[in-house]
Amino acid sequence: MKGARRIIKKELARVFKDKKLIFTMFIMPAILMFAIYGLIGKLIASANNDIIEHKSAVTIVNAPEDFKQVIEATGYRLMADVSYSDEAGYESRKTDIENEVINGQTDLLVCFDKNFEADYKAYEKRGDKIPGINIFYNSTENYSQQAYNVFNRSVITPYRETLQQARLGDLEKLEVFGISEQLLEKESKKDTQFLSMMLPYLLVIMLFSSAMGITVDAIAGEKERGTLSSMLLAPISRSEIVVGKLVSLSISSTLSAFVYCVSMIFAMPMMMQGMGGEVNFSFISVSSALMLLAIILLMNLLFVSLISLLSIVAKDSKTASTLVSPVYIVVVMAGVMTMFSSGAEVATWKYAIPVYGNALVIQQICSGEVVMSGFLASIAGLVVMIAVIIGLTTKAFNSEKIMFNA
Repeated sequence: MKGARRIIKKELARVFKDKKLIFTMFIMPAILMFAIYGLIGKLIASANNDIIEHKSAVTIVNAPEDFKQVIEATGYRLMADVSYSDEAGYESRKTDIENEVINGQTDLLVCFDKNFEADYKAYEKRGDKIPGINIFYNSTENYSQQAYNVFNRSVITPYRETLQQARLGDLEKLEVFGISEQLLEKESKKDTQFLSMMLPYLLVIMLFSSAMGITVDAIAGEKERGTLSSMLLAPISRSEIVVGKLVSLSISSTLSAFVYCVSMIFAMPMMMQGMGGEVNFSFISVSSALMLLAIILLMNLLFVSLISLLSIVAKDSKTASTLVSPVYIVVVMAGVMTMFSSGAEVATWKYAIPVYGNALVIQQICSGEVVMSGFLASIAGLVVMIAVIIGLTTKAFNSEKIMFNA
């Protein structure tokens, strides 16, 4: 395999001696990851802070005096600009006020029944009229939704308790039983839900895009420029050329994907911090790291082999990119399917489906629940598919008609 080693050295030298390739493959991905995740985190944090700090515009109609006292006692006026209106004032501009809520000019409209206080005090037995409070808000407006939540929590709940206490005297009469909530969860799954949902999808996309960018130019590009034809005339067997090309391309694309992964791992906490959460990497043990590495290396070899085969069949780089595009869509769909998996038990044979099964295993590695039979089936499926594609690639290299576009 001396010929294969020579080709590997030649291809790797071509990549690592080209400053533009080094920048686009290894430096720019890291910059992009930190920039994108950092920006997303800051934008989310800024949006959340803006909603929290916004002083809500609230209009209250027919407010009883004791309700106004609750408003003052709870300090709600510090969080909202409250304006009061009587029935006549509201009826005169009812449509305008409701439109203000729809248009986001007013965050909350609270309407008490006209005789709310009298009806409340007159209640004696079942069947008597129960007064009501109508709350109008716009769920499509963040400010309005926040105003509704805060108003319910800070004003309505204390006011209801005040009236209940006035009527019953002892609120514990309403407490039929107590509830004690205790959270039981696996430590390995704590704070890993987001990561186990996103990492398989992102890894699949990054591995494929890295392989696609390098392989199309290295195979179809060289074929188009004629440099591949001269290599075929050299005293090297075509199987060695195939091995040399695939190994060198796999090394380059794996390193590029590795840069993406490491950058993502370090940049993701920046985004999660803005969302008010955190990313837990406690799932990374020696065994899980080795399993993840095996999956990544074999998936990368699969992508390189598949794209190489399509690039050989194509007459030029443009045609190769066209042929690869449908495969890219299928790969994306396989990654997306794992994002919304229900967590139900997966049949072992499904793990053997290339890409989809691999993404499932990556998801399980992140949550610390790897099924060994599924992992082995995933590896076996990849090895079989890679062997088939390499066989077809070697056959294509041996075809003069395909290699010389005859």
